[in-house]
Amino acid sequence: MEQLIAILTEIHDDVDYQSCTTLVDDGVLDSFDIVTLISEISDTFDVTIPPSAIVPENFNSAAALWTLIQELEE
Repeated sequence: MEQLIAILTEIHDDVDYQSCTTLVDDGVLDSFDIVTLISEISDTFDVTIPPSAIVPENFNSAAALWTLIQELEE
């Protein structure tokens, strides 16, 4: 999870990723940020995020992203 928070902080360092649950809904992360995230997550965690998983629910919080990464690692 610390690696994920570090990736998110590189994109926007002014967000409390531990508590924010509306990253996409509130426009904190835009489409470019999500593309960057997908690339960084793929490189860091050696997972491939399928297009079907690129939905707001999976990117609205660090916890949701972490759950997605864990599911993809299995």
